[in-house]
Amino acid sequence: MCSLEQLNIDLKGLDEGLTTLRFSLGDAYFESLDLDEIGRGNIVVSLDIMRSGDCFKLMFHVEGTVTLPCDLCLDDMEQPILTDDTVVVKFGDDYTEEDELLTVPERDGTLDVSWLIYESVLLNIPAKHVHAPGKCNPAMIKTLEEYSATRSSGVDEERDSDPRWKELEKLKTIIKD
Repeated sequence: MCSLEQLNIDLKGLDEGLTTLRFSLGDAYFESLDLDEIGRGNIVVSLDIMRSGDCFKLMFHVEGTVTLPCDLCLDDMEQPILTDDTVVVKFGDDYTEEDELLTVPERDGTLDVSWLIYESVLLNIPAKHVHAPGKCNPAMIKTLEEYSATRSSGVDEERDSDPRWKELEKLKTIIKD
């Protein structure tokens, strides 16, 4: 398990101006979050924090890869990650989150960025993630093709046996004319 303690930033202890932090996070980081979307990965996070009084501008640069199941063949695939995100943090009475503005209780003065990093990675994964052409598991692709062919032929048989399809075809020709 990864200790997420290194990702707790003591905002009160930061000097005015720019502070740069760098984190290398691997499989242990993703496993310690105990979430289903991403189980493994290797990312490097560069975090620039610009402090001006009680206001902090956090600029994340995340680069690396995460391992996800391919939507097509279900084998693991590596998805490259490259993202830049900015979050503004200020001190207040209670923790609140509004768009890109976080309020951290001044009495605590610390911010756990582990979730912010994870969200940044998660939001930059394409909705559809599949292997490059020709890289999917050939056995699974063959099985998918067999079932697709079976399903397609079943539709034609259904159209031939159901007279409603013929009536719909007539409507299509009327509309075209």
